Amino acid sequence: MTAVSVIIPVFNGASTIAETLESVVSQTFQDIEIIVINDGSTDETLAVLSQFADPRIRVFSYENAGSSQARNHGIKKAIGEFITFIDADDLWSADKVELQLKALENEPDAGVAYSWTTFMDEAGCVLYHQTPAYDEGDIYPALLVKNFMCSGSNILARRSAITATGEFDTHLSSVVDWEYYLRLAAHYRFALVKKHQIFYRKSSTSISGNLPQVEANSVEVINRAFQQAPQHLQSLKRQSLSELYFYLARQYVRYDHGRENVVTALQKMRQAVRENPQLLLQRQVQKLFAKLLILRVIPQSKTDFLLNAEQHQSTAATPQEPASPSTKAI
Repeated sequence: MTAVSVIIPVFNGASTIAETLESVVSQTFQDIEIIVINDGSTDETLAVLSQFADPRIRVFSYENAGSSQARNHGIKKAIGEFITFIDADDLWSADKVELQLKALENEPDAGVAYSWTTFMDEAGCVLYHQTPAYDEGDIYPALLVKNFMCSGSNILARRSAITATGEFDTHLSSVVDWEYYLRLAAHYRFALVKKHQIFYRKSSTSISGNLPQVEANSVEVINRAFQQAPQHLQSLKRQSLSELYFYLARQYVRYDHGRENVVTALQKMRQAVRENPQLLLQRQVQKLFAKLLILRVIPQSKTDFLLNAEQHQSTAATPQEPASPSTKAI
């Protein structure tokens, strides 16, 4: 039996799928099958895929139904003892599969392994590194508060855990990975690889446009999760909502410095503090609140200048940033 099944959902990914596949076929652990689910692509995706002669790659085409359904198709095709996923525009470090497998071998009671994430822009340049999360074992309480696994390109899981957890939710258009990880974490222990191995590509246009949908889907996932969570974890719900609103406040002014976005970011900050007043004790929260208040009163031209300068500085320094929901469109 093949050890690891790698599932890659792709829709119109001609510009990035080759680089993603290269990062998969170049893994130091080679006993893998690569299942590419073409989700009704209308660009040159299939032509790009045809250039790969690696016999481990199998391509299946379906009518467009979204990446969640594509992952579900991939699970049904997988024959590996372990299963992992990567989006068609993300990348892995060469030792991703090897080290996650070793983590599960060292933790036989764990069903899932995960690593840390580095965020890239559309050109593949590093934006920032995720602030490391050190949760392992029973991560369910921490994962209820925020998705520190960041994307759908992270985990490697035992086939038995995937089978028992079931399919990805096809009704959500974002944060699908978080919802799935929560179901996994409710029943399985997680092993941690303490290394940035996932390279997650962010799109400035898609992120800003998706934020209202991200909020709606995130609130739905939070409500659903806490309906299932045990009583002793119910107190974490307000903290979870607070983390969500703080994340949204940051994102509203990360790429778009318009006055409307500044006002919306302030509203999200107020919601975050209302759910968890202790948030105001955090330095990063104080800094963002102060920046938003300043941006609220200065002219638009100076707003753009200041935020562009700050973004350039932070990109050059590749700072670390707290984990956040995945915002890719499905």
